[in-house]
Amino acid sequence: MTEMVCVGAVAGAYGVRGEVRLKSFTAESEAIADYAPLSTEDGTQEFTVTLTRAIKNGIVARLSGVSSKEQADALKGQKLYAPRDRLPSLPDDEYYYADLVGVEVRDTGGNVLGHVASVQNHGAADLLEITGPGLKATVLLPFTHASVPTVDLEAGRIIADPPDGLF
Repeated sequence: MTEMVCVGAVAGAYGVRGEVRLKSFTAESEAIADYAPLSTEDGTQEFTVTLTRAIKNGIVARLSGVSSKEQADALKGQKLYAPRDRLPSLPDDEYYYADLVGVEVRDTGGNVLGHVASVQNHGAADLLEITGPGLKATVLLPFTHASVPTVDLEAGRIIADPPDGLF
């Protein structure tokens, strides 16, 4: 498990006074400010976050040290991270995406299917992107109780019961 978790990203500048458009990856989008100060992936920059208003597909915020449109534009695409210990503990059967990446996936017979490359969500449901040496292409496995009955992060293993023909 990683010590830092991605909680959002800068989508670009908003206006000319240094405000930024944020994409929040938290369950409640406004909660991103609760985990501040947030840092860049490489840890070279750290920001306090002040939310100013909600907009379509995001939030407008002020980041400490950003006071011009040019500075805000320079941060476009920058992912923002918070230390894991600032995040709330999750109930059973809920996981942070970052914890699932790299975990081995086996079928119900114990055969290795691959490893989780990423977790994707395109609106309907979460999908586990599975890669492995025996696969010609990545496989998107629905992350549902029916398809993934067991997730054991301590053992580093996911047990999958994929739909017929998926693998």
